[in-house]
Amino acid sequence: MYPVPYASPEQAVQLAVEAERLGFDGVWGNDHVTTQHYVREEFPEPPRYYDPYLYLAYVAAETTTLHLCTAITVLSFRNPAVLAKQAATLDQLSGGRFKMGVGIGAYREEAEAIWPGAKLHRGRQADEYLEALQVIFRDRSATYEGEFVNFRDVESFPRPRQEVLPILSGGNSEGSRIRAAKFCHGWIPAVLTPAEVTEGLDAIRAIAEANGRELPADFDVAPQLSVSIGKDTKDAIARFEESQLYAHMRSLSKSTLKDQDTSDFVSRNLIGNGQQMLEQVHAYAEAGVTTLSALLFACNTVEETLDNMAWFSENVIQPYRREAGGAGDDR
Repeated sequence: MYPVPYASPEQAVQLAVEAERLGFDGVWGNDHVTTQHYVREEFPEPPRYYDPYLYLAYVAAETTTLHLCTAITVLSFRNPAVLAKQAATLDQLSGGRFKMGVGIGAYREEAEAIWPGAKLHRGRQADEYLEALQVIFRDRSATYEGEFVNFRDVESFPRPRQEVLPILSGGNSEGSRIRAAKFCHGWIPAVLTPAEVTEGLDAIRAIAEANGRELPADFDVAPQLSVSIGKDTKDAIARFEESQLYAHMRSLSKSTLKDQDTSDFVSRNLIGNGQQMLEQVHAYAEAGVTTLSALLFACNTVEETLDNMAWFSENVIQPYRREAGGAGDDR
């Protein structure tokens, strides 16, 4: 997601391999097909945005336990039959380690670039995609007719390795919560306080009940947060504001984060020293969070990211697991 020429292919794989060695539970790939307008205006060189499915397939061969995830797959970028094939193949090749976060995407301009002149309603389209994926994974001969999605007699095999492929609805909007409640096995909000996570989860449960659905017991509440390390809060905020991540967050203020007070950075991310972050992680766990997905480190280089990952493993992951009474995963 870094909107600068951040990592070579070799470095991108190194980040994933190192994440597994350090005890992180998973790696999460972002999804872009073209460069956002704000990036073109700010940087002289285009960024390196790798295809998440090809990248995660390569990482699958270099790792053994790491979950391979998307945060998020932008549904409008792929035909649902093609997406179902990609997801099932990745889950098979990885031995059942794939989680698919999905959403409409933070930047409408990307969808408009690949569908010029089309009348897009990305929310209704996303609803149809999720229904269509259910049909493809359920029926031997799958047929679907909708406003945006139409296919006939699709026989897509093999199915995913997992009996139920985890699909998580990404986003903070009401539409994202409705899709989580009606179709999905989890929710990926972004930059919410623990109290806001609880409020959103309560709303999802209510929507599910109103639609005659009980959320699965392992419903995955997986917010995406930023991580900024410092000797104290003031130091960590100063480091964050010097990072490219700060510009990225500002670019989301009119889309994904339009309803959030992004100036209140401390209460909705992991900020400060090790003890402060552990307290923040406990607060999120008490709010119903089960996974900290796609942590974004406030770094500008791969080397700095690797250093931050090692620090986070030593000062947050390992102490948290010791407090929880076992190695376990990082939920």
